[in-house]
Amino acid sequence: MKTQFLLALIVLLLASGCVVAPAPGPVAVAPPGVVVPAGVVYVAPTYAVPAPGYTWRYNARYGWGWYHPTYGWHRGWH
Repeated sequence: MKTQFLLALIVLLLASGCVVAPAPGPVAVAPPGVVVPAGVVYVAPTYAVPAPGYTWRYNARYGWGWYHPTYGWHRGWH
């Protein structure tokens, strides 16, 4: 009984140092016409286009968002 306990304890201690990396998730691919700067990971929109004329664009300060050439960034980005 004591031998089985020691063996189980040794196996537990040896296995406790194992690190399992999570499985990689799906990679979002930018649709045609969306420019992804070098070194930037594309993030797909989480909500629909707010109005006609907006395009999905990368902002160096805030990340990905909707941009309109006349009205600027949706949700007040500058």
